[in-house]
Amino acid sequence: MDIDPDRLDWAHLRSFLATAETASLSGAARKLGLTQPTLSRQVAALEENLSVLLFERVGRGLELTDAGRELLVHTKDMGAAAQRLAMTATAQRSDIGGKVRITASDIFATIFLPKIVVEIRKRAPGLSIEIVATNDISDLMRREADIAIRNVRPEQPDLVARLAREAKGCFYASNEYLARRGTPKTRAELATHDWISFGSEAQMVAYLNSIDVPITLDAFKVGSESGVVSWELARAGMGISPMDSIVGDADRSMERLLPGDLEIMYPVWLVTHREVHTSPRIRLVFDILAEALSDKGSV
Repeated sequence: MDIDPDRLDWAHLRSFLATAETASLSGAARKLGLTQPTLSRQVAALEENLSVLLFERVGRGLELTDAGRELLVHTKDMGAAAQRLAMTATAQRSDIGGKVRITASDIFATIFLPKIVVEIRKRAPGLSIEIVATNDISDLMRREADIAIRNVRPEQPDLVARLAREAKGCFYASNEYLARRGTPKTRAELATHDWISFGSEAQMVAYLNSIDVPITLDAFKVGSESGVVSWELARAGMGISPMDSIVGDADRSMERLLPGDLEIMYPVWLVTHREVHTSPRIRLVFDILAEALSDKGSV
């Protein structure tokens, strides 16, 4: 028997989505603010309506069936659409105004944030946005910013963090530098080249040594506390520099070194104050940033 899509209940689908994401009825109930019996009834009603089994209990947790995994793909799309609808409706409220300060590293603030701010302004023209380019998480604690984009999850209990995406970093040198010095073919050969520091040279040496790149402090000939400056030094042919793969691969004057071998995955966290739950303007910007930074977003 065919299923009438008009009879599908979004509340039931939402309960299914939360259960699939948490692999737990109790976790899903907490996430949605429901009692566990209510959530269980909604999932059961969806299974009855669809005439399929969506979950199997494995130990203390739940696992999706094949039918559940297939339904989850489409339900995630529905959830994302519902989120965009809610953000659009919120943005149209006449009382959504004022300033929101976003802090990010200078690289991120320079290259990624401007086009996201364009989208924020389209959705919420009553807002004004200020970008604070800094690598210091303490600016949130000092209330110098409302939202931070960082690569380390904060430990302060007064902050709320959401993992936005896993990004990829690689190592690059300019075409001019490689023509002059040769292209390294192994991690050991990287130690014979000039390097550009970004921040602490000692920390860079310790990290690179831990991934079998045997450089020493002597390898660093130039550097800066600024990621933008360090990258420009690399573009000027001064040596090897790390960079987000989206930025590095888009620059035709630069070449990725040891492609497919030397790659670093790192998290991108969205961080804000707990008042995100009570401030419509901060919640709106936080959600737009999360959407843009996700794997399906514009970054």
